[in-house]
Amino acid sequence: MTLSTQVEESLIEAQQDLRNALSFSARTEAPYVSKHIADMLHNIDNLIHVTDLLSDLENGITNNK
Repeated sequence: MTLSTQVEESLIEAQQDLRNALSFSARTEAPYVSKHIADMLHNIDNLIHVTDLLSDLENGITNNK
C-alpha cells in the first residue's frame, strides 16, 4: 500500500521544516540536537521510500499469480 498523496506531501513538508531546523541547530545547538533532527529526516525518508518499495513488491507478487 502506498502512502496517500496528502500524507506524502505532509511528510515532504515536514522534511523541509526539519532541514531548516537542522541548519539552525548546526550553528547554535549541541551536536546531539542536530543528530536527532537528522535521524528524524532519515526516518521520514525511509518511510516514504520503503512504502513505495513494499507497494512495488506487493504488485509484483499479485501480478505473478
